[in-house]
Amino acid sequence: MVTGGQTENGTNRRTMVIRGSPPEAAIEYHEKRRSPRYSFIASAELIEERADVRIASRVSELSRFGCYLDMMNPFPTGTMVLVKISAGDAFFEGKAKIVYSQPNMGAGVGFLEIAPPSVEVLERWLDGAEQERKRQAG
Repeated sequence: MVTGGQTENGTNRRTMVIRGSPPEAAIEYHEKRRSPRYSFIASAELIEERADVRIASRVSELSRFGCYLDMMNPFPTGTMVLVKISAGDAFFEGKAKIVYSQPNMGAGVGFLEIAPPSVEVLERWLDGAEQERKRQAG
């Protein structure tokens, strides 16, 4: 079970309780992300422009500042890439950097430069994801 709130300085705080453990086993950690991360499924393509290498991928999480991409052979941490994401009839494109890489799993990508039309698409996707989260929460 995870509960959340904010500390006095406004940072997000979550407490994790391990099932079957006494309450004193609650573990508290502070959220380090700058914005909420949402579950979001979409097709993606990563392009490492210097070597013209392309990797097809799938977005599984999305935020204002980056996303997580599911893929078997991700680029190494620090690689600069062009990220193209499509969902429905909407299309996003931005320059990004691989923030962390997990072989056989995927990569965390941080957005560096996003053109205004893609910013609008991203904001629309995030608004929809937030509404869906609220709807599911009841």
